[in-house]
Amino acid sequence: MTSILDELQLTLAYRLWLPEQIRMLEQQLALHNSEGLYGLMEQAGRALDAHLQHDWPHAQRLWIFCGQGNNGGDGYVLARLARQRGLIVEVYALGAPKPDSEAARAYQLWLADGGQVQTSLPVVSDATHGPDLLVDALLGIGPQVPLQGRVLEWIDYINRQPAPVLAVDLPSGLHCVSGAPLGTAVRASRTITFVGWKSGLLTGQGPELTGPITLCPLVTESIVTESMEAAALGHDDVTVSRFGTLLRADYGLARYALPPRSRTAHKGSCGRVLVLGGGLGMPGAIRLAAEAALRTGAGLVRVASRTEHQLLVLAGRPELMWAASGRSNTDYSASAAWASVRVLGPGLGQDEWARSLWSAQLALPGPLVLDADGLNLLAEVPVYREDWILTPHPGEAARLLACTVAEVEQDRLLAVRRLQQQYGGVVLLKGAGTLVSDGKTIWLCQEGNPGMASGGMGDLLSGIIAALWGQGLSPATAAWVGVCVHGEAADIAARDGERGMLASDLLPFIRRLVNPVESLDEH
Repeated sequence: MTSILDELQLTLAYRLWLPEQIRMLEQQLALHNSEGLYGLMEQAGRALDAHLQHDWPHAQRLWIFCGQGNNGGDGYVLARLARQRGLIVEVYALGAPKPDSEAARAYQLWLADGGQVQTSLPVVSDATHGPDLLVDALLGIGPQVPLQGRVLEWIDYINRQPAPVLAVDLPSGLHCVSGAPLGTAVRASRTITFVGWKSGLLTGQGPELTGPITLCPLVTESIVTESMEAAALGHDDVTVSRFGTLLRADYGLARYALPPRSRTAHKGSCGRVLVLGGGLGMPGAIRLAAEAALRTGAGLVRVASRTEHQLLVLAGRPELMWAASGRSNTDYSASAAWASVRVLGPGLGQDEWARSLWSAQLALPGPLVLDADGLNLLAEVPVYREDWILTPHPGEAARLLACTVAEVEQDRLLAVRRLQQQYGGVVLLKGAGTLVSDGKTIWLCQEGNPGMASGGMGDLLSGIIAALWGQGLSPATAAWVGVCVHGEAADIAARDGERGMLASDLLPFIRRLVNPVESLDEH
């Protein structure tokens, strides 16, 4: 099968772009437009107007807030087009664009068309007819440091208005790479982004601030590829940064990594998973991880846990096997040698039994998925190895990095990169816009919803990843595909509501998703 990374070299939709890369590419794309960069600005404005008509067909009164750069230029183009359609358009600007810039041309065309620009915020009173829609065209991808000055007041003003907000490219004040607000950020109802995806839209606070996102490339895939070649920008040059290669992933992509099984497959060829954990009072965690491994297609699954939990874990799921201990109640070396992949951590605890089991397993070679208290114990005794996958949530990541959760969330890409450098293998940083890093590539996974904020979800994910790894996927692919399957299963389960969704609700959908029905050749 063709490498997914090779396929991505031809797939604009799955690249993530840094701001400097967007600017370089825009310069090349402008060569394909008779009006250069301003032509791209006109295209952006027309795309905004088209989406405005589709999403808010009854909007008659617009307030458009423009900055002094190209983002503001897009706003002026939209203002002119909307006014020409008969809408009532009011433009509020932080200041005039720089002379001789593309934004200045859009500004002058707006004025020549009879438009006006106000440089102070409107005073809203009971007698004021408020807007049907606000458009945020203040900052775009430019800001990289905390905001200062009047723009803070303007963003706060936008957020206090009752009307919906359309963000141009990305909400003003949102860091386009990390997804962290730069002190404050616009809370948009919808975002239209241009040329390519930015990671800040999809991770950190991005999903909370953007609303639904639509990508408008403005140009065709072939033109982008040609422009990259003309600028001597190969796949690696365009998407490689201090973070490595940056790629977006969703279930639509993940299904390509799940080909049909060989007609000669047997249980011994589909992976043997050993799941270790389940301290006193925590049999559910180990059961969820083990059953998820079965539902993801592992040929055989054994559970190693406290003897008190044997009946609770095996009841109702006779396909699971119980691992017999050796010389001590934490000696599972024979089962570890049997396993293709081990999962250590679900419900493990941190008592003496847990610590002995953890130490014994880390001393053994072979593929290992480390989760939950397995990670908390690792933070106490850091170890580097290449043959494992670590799956921390932000709290566990903070302990592993000896920092605060706020510092992890402030720059999630940096955090996952640091974790991988310090601990090796593949690292998966959970959260909105889960990140997977193998040291060369960071995958940003888009599936999932807030209903997953409940106990047991992480245990399912560990079992899914272990089963995929055991079936022959590379560690990195098993991790990001596992995240996408897990999140997509949760999205299906959430159709009945996010509140009250249980981890076990996902199990039937996991089985469905690891068996794509449609022929991949048709997509």
